[in-house]
Amino acid sequence: MLVFLVLFLAISLAPVDETPYREMPYYAQTKQRLAMLQVPPAGRQPLRAGWAKVNITPSYTTPTGGYGERLGKHWKIISDSIFVRAIMLDNGGTKVAVVALDLVITPPTVTEALKKRLPEVGLQWENLYMGAIHSHNSIGGWAPRLVGQLIAGSYDEKIVTIITNGVLAAIRKAQSNMAPIQIGFGETDATDLISNRLSSSGPTGLLDGKIRLLELRKKSGESALLCSFAGHPTLFDGDNSAYLSRDYPGSLVDRLEKKSATFALFLAGAVGSTAPKPRGKTDFQEIRNYAGDLAVRLERTMPTIQTHPDSTLSILTLPLGLREPNPRVIGNWRVRPWLFYALYGDYPSDLKALRIGQTVLLGTPCDFSGELAAELQPLAAKKGLHLMVTSFDGGYIGYITPDRYYNRQAYEIRDMNWFGPYNGAYFEEMMAGLLEKFN
Repeated sequence: MLVFLVLFLAISLAPVDETPYREMPYYAQTKQRLAMLQVPPAGRQPLRAGWAKVNITPSYTTPTGGYGERLGKHWKIISDSIFVRAIMLDNGGTKVAVVALDLVITPPTVTEALKKRLPEVGLQWENLYMGAIHSHNSIGGWAPRLVGQLIAGSYDEKIVTIITNGVLAAIRKAQSNMAPIQIGFGETDATDLISNRLSSSGPTGLLDGKIRLLELRKKSGESALLCSFAGHPTLFDGDNSAYLSRDYPGSLVDRLEKKSATFALFLAGAVGSTAPKPRGKTDFQEIRNYAGDLAVRLERTMPTIQTHPDSTLSILTLPLGLREPNPRVIGNWRVRPWLFYALYGDYPSDLKALRIGQTVLLGTPCDFSGELAAELQPLAAKKGLHLMVTSFDGGYIGYITPDRYYNRQAYEIRDMNWFGPYNGAYFEEMMAGLLEKFN
């Protein structure tokens, strides 16, 4: 028995690979892909847009997708219906669908299904900008293998089909109501509503605490709001898994659709290592109050937004090379790739860059650090661009946090850093490179 254990550990564990990322083959490959990316030519007509949402709440109870103590327990009570929301954009030369899922992440299984089926709506993966609201009390059951089931409960292929069908249906509905639009950008500070979860492990930097929104307005007066914020949607406690909920993002878009716009879509921002600072005696009160605090700030900001016609629309997809999996288990020892892939799977990941007028959205396949997002803002400002950094764009590789914290003892850094050191600098460099593509 001892011999078998020693043999298993020998073939399963290895030291963490600390080779600087710029010396690794994956860096050179990704750098070359970045250099080859071309921004589409200028649009031939002013932007047109349409929007729609589709209810994908299953007719039966499913596991809860949300990590931790939920452990895939089935929800029993529908507090909120679960939607796919889509905004379709077209400038006569480029088409883009922005899609938000009322889920904890964009499931990689759904991403792979969409890559096969998007031609049904006249699109390719390169035309899609995905995100999720990051509610930890939403639908699970979409991830096979052991790690996926710890995150989202027992796998049910029907759930993958329900979500995929919902995405395609939302895009079709959005395509059916497209009209010329004017666009405008606004932002307001909400730093007081978040804290840095890593502060318990030592000193930390500033977070990106602004809530940002892009307004799209048709001549008919109909309008859509695309908004993003870095507050982690964990106001439903982990032991409250009986409820199916969209957490505060759901309450926020509901209020915006009642008071401020025809349609609203929320994308989780740089939520890596942030925590919400709620007020209320129950989870339901916290959700209502938190969403209300954000909504009030947006409602004060919206009258200052000046909308205007624009034809600028570009989307870039950068396939992301990565170091071999390096999840640490004991000290500086990591699981070998064969075991990681057996437990989780091997899914491709991308960085996305979407420009709508003077606003750029950068999409990441992870819980992306709010500190790193803040460090990208000066470059965008220098180029005269508004920047929104979002998480969960289709793949999922765990947390990306500042490299200076790599040896700290914290959940986000030890348990959820799956691809080794130096990824903070690597991601920042590639995201800055995408920003530089937009002149």
